[in-house]
Amino acid sequence: MNKYHIRFNKSRGQSGRGTIEHVWRVFENGKEFLVKHLQINVPCHDETDGVDWNICCYGVMHIDSDTSTAIINES
Repeated sequence: MNKYHIRFNKSRGQSGRGTIEHVWRVFENGKEFLVKHLQINVPCHDETDGVDWNICCYGVMHIDSDTSTAIINES
């Protein structure tokens, strides 16, 4: 199972930060993905690294490239 941190993309639309529609930053074990939509099908909680707050959960992510949706399931 992977650990996910999810944040709102405050820099969306800027160079290298996705379009204005890429509102979610999803970190899978530290690797960042920018997506337009998010579906979380596992328990989640909030967590901070001291500066930024995240939604945190564990599971397996699938990205629907047609809709730019990150889907996090148990397996």
